[in-house]
Amino acid sequence: MKKIIVILIIIQFLSACSKQYDQIIDFSSKAEIKDIPLNEERNLYFGDLHVHTKYSFDAYLLGTTVTPDMSYRFAKGETISNGVRDMTLEEPLDFYAVTDHAILLGMASLWADPTSNIGKHPKAKPYHNLNRPENLIPESAFDRFLLFNTIRGSDGGFPSERGSILDLIRAFFAQNFIFASAAYDHDEHLSAWNKIMEAAEEHNDPGKFTTFNAYEWTVRSQEPESGSYHRNVIFKSSKAPKRPFSSFDSINPEELWNWMDGLRSNGLDSLAIPHNPNGSNGQVFKKYKFDGSPIDKDYSDQRMRNEPIVEITQIKGTSETHPRLSPQDKWADFEIVNSRKGKRTSYSEPDGSYVRQGLQRGLALEHEERGNPFKIGFIGSTDTHNGAYIFQESDSAGTAAILTSPMIRGSIPIPEELLTDEVKNLDMTVEEDQGFYSGSEVISNSVGGLAAVWAKANTRDSIFEALSNKETYATSGTRIRLRFFAGDNLLNLNLNDDELITKVYESGVAMGGDLILPKTKKPSFVVWAQKDKNGAPLQRIQIIKGYYSEEDRETKEQLIDVICSDGLKPDPVSKLCASNNASVNLDTCEFSQDKGASELKTSWVDEEYDPNIETFYYLRVLENPTCRWSTWDAIKNNYAPREGVDKIIQERAWSSPIWVSSN
Repeated sequence: MKKIIVILIIIQFLSACSKQYDQIIDFSSKAEIKDIPLNEERNLYFGDLHVHTKYSFDAYLLGTTVTPDMSYRFAKGETISNGVRDMTLEEPLDFYAVTDHAILLGMASLWADPTSNIGKHPKAKPYHNLNRPENLIPESAFDRFLLFNTIRGSDGGFPSERGSILDLIRAFFAQNFIFASAAYDHDEHLSAWNKIMEAAEEHNDPGKFTTFNAYEWTVRSQEPESGSYHRNVIFKSSKAPKRPFSSFDSINPEELWNWMDGLRSNGLDSLAIPHNPNGSNGQVFKKYKFDGSPIDKDYSDQRMRNEPIVEITQIKGTSETHPRLSPQDKWADFEIVNSRKGKRTSYSEPDGSYVRQGLQRGLALEHEERGNPFKIGFIGSTDTHNGAYIFQESDSAGTAAILTSPMIRGSIPIPEELLTDEVKNLDMTVEEDQGFYSGSEVISNSVGGLAAVWAKANTRDSIFEALSNKETYATSGTRIRLRFFAGDNLLNLNLNDDELITKVYESGVAMGGDLILPKTKKPSFVVWAQKDKNGAPLQRIQIIKGYYSEEDRETKEQLIDVICSDGLKPDPVSKLCASNNASVNLDTCEFSQDKGASELKTSWVDEEYDPNIETFYYLRVLENPTCRWSTWDAIKNNYAPREGVDKIIQERAWSSPIWVSSN
């Protein structure tokens, strides 16, 4: 009898041994809709592919109670509450993905429930009833920050504590850390994953609104680098793995790509999107593999197969470039966050952390015949931990429920009645002229970006195709309309021709593409931008050019204004236009209405193009200056804007690059 029991136990353990992240499940709940009309000239769609709900442990710890279902309803235009305030989009989005953290998925709400099995664990006690309505108050923020730091601290705390001996054995056989953690309920983990997938399926409406099954692979490198290099994994269809591949399975991104390749060979396509590389401490665009060996062509091919685009801007700052990397670029300091993600006092090394340099490194690696692992397109997204995000600087709701408060965001001083000695002595408060402020990294946060795609239809297939082909661009949150084409003879096109877009597709390539020219030809470009109907006028369109110099054996960059508003022309030496003198009233946040343009459109040829070297080009479109969200907060609460914080912002958009070479 004992032998039978032992055998049964072994069978039970071994039944869990199949790697659940390799098992593919079809979560579809509706009949497939076919015959959606396709537009070969492409339609423009705006979306957000980086959204956290209550199932992300950090979002829940910061007060967010929004479910995936609520999040999708918000994206479609409904008003929802994050538990502290109502939130409504000024204009609905076209596509969306909930990307909750795979690690600790759905667990924080169980810690907060004293009746759950996990909630009964002694280390769960500080979380009990955390998000009951009476506890969702700004005054709870500092205690919540401390809880958050405990979770992500080096000692691991509760989440890393192992379970029973049987759990350890089961985890060993299943190769699944979750089984061995006292912080996990395995069934609830799978249940949360299923609910996220089911919400995506329920709200997917081909032709009208597109959702993606998705999650975030969240990882931090080991010391001394200790930089974050997270990815959002987006699945093409209604299918997804039984459970997501997480950093508990591997912290090596190459293993993530191996897993994605395996799913692809079994019929499930996906792509991974690195985000806020600015906080990676040089890890995202480093010149070597995870194990320290040199990058080779196989690595480059695999990375590009799985990571064709990068999230260039989001709430944790912009990753285009850095003043240290682009000292000649006067616009390089846009929404820069210099700290490593989650480590406010730790500087993130710019070298290897910014996209423009990554593009340049890619050219250098290709010149060395090691392939180009950084031939990437651009999107923006939010990384909101609110389950929802309002993109207006004038109505920022913060990045999580508790961060809705301007006081907690650090844009206005902490009221005297809350300034206990304990609060004053916290590392998270700083004293300035107007009083004590929250010294958290939140004051550096941006409003968040948008993903823009030019796709043939609002469907999973078409939008995924656009993402894979890099026919995408990023905005800082504004809905600038942007097109960018390259060819060998686009100067002769009539820019006012009703068939312009058809002709440029026939004779050239769109953003994200490769243009191969005869040695005798120079690349010409069509650039076209229209302002956000609710935003500020456009000031200029710039081309950023990068190339590898054989003579100097290094990559170089050049910034060129190709068209400016108000009749201004680029200086022949600097290649930049003078300022159009648009201004902002910092008492009211009113901005110039008589400066700038509603539309900028031109063609341009690079007369300095060298046919012997590969070159990339991308667009940057700048609006006139407006008030930053922190300034809006201060004015609304009768304070002067906080010193040392940018008072204005120049919203912008960045096209995916076009790569040009000659045969």
